[in-house]
Amino acid sequence: MNKHYSTLFFDLDGTLVNSGEGITRCAQHALRHFGIEVDDLNELRPFVGPPLEDSFKDFYGLSTEQAHEAVEVYRQRYFSKGVYEQSPYPGVFEFLAEVKRRGYTVAIATSKIEKMANFVVERLFPEFSQLIDHVFARDDEGVRHSKADVIRYGLATLGIADAKEVLMIGDRKFDIAGAKACGLDSLGLLLGFGDEDELRRAGADYICQDYEDILKVI
Repeated sequence: MNKHYSTLFFDLDGTLVNSGEGITRCAQHALRHFGIEVDDLNELRPFVGPPLEDSFKDFYGLSTEQAHEAVEVYRQRYFSKGVYEQSPYPGVFEFLAEVKRRGYTVAIATSKIEKMANFVVERLFPEFSQLIDHVFARDDEGVRHSKADVIRYGLATLGIADAKEVLMIGDRKFDIAGAKACGLDSLGLLLGFGDEDELRRAGADYICQDYEDILKVI
């Protein structure tokens, strides 16, 4: 048991909620706005995890200006339809309740924009709001852009000087890279959208299949 952790940072998409359908359908909708047709939603799975602007530029060659426009089109569909095309993973509420029972501070560190993350946690699935102490996310101004930016903001907000007190838990390489950039240990969860090879290559300190495995680590 790793008793030196006092706080757990969780990614949201692919870690606590299965949001793949909503994200990929919104990405498909935004790309269609630029005349790019992607019929197979599986091709858009890489959109789950990194900042949206980066995905539109890196995966489909949009310019910075086009990427910002694509994000606006994405968000229009997201708030009307996409946000409802997701569900909590089975057992997540029981898992978080056990984490809280063990005395950990529980926070979300997500690449979603803050208002999106809060909508999911507070209004869409209010059970989360009883189990999560803090939600750290990207800001509208773009100051907090990368996962590392979000994690640093969370550490500063909580006044945590020793990053080794915190374990970052996520399903993609971006979560692991963000944790490493901030000096945190990291745990790759195979429940979501990254595979074991991706997480190991990123340098995850632990790899877990499911929530039961996480409880054995912490």
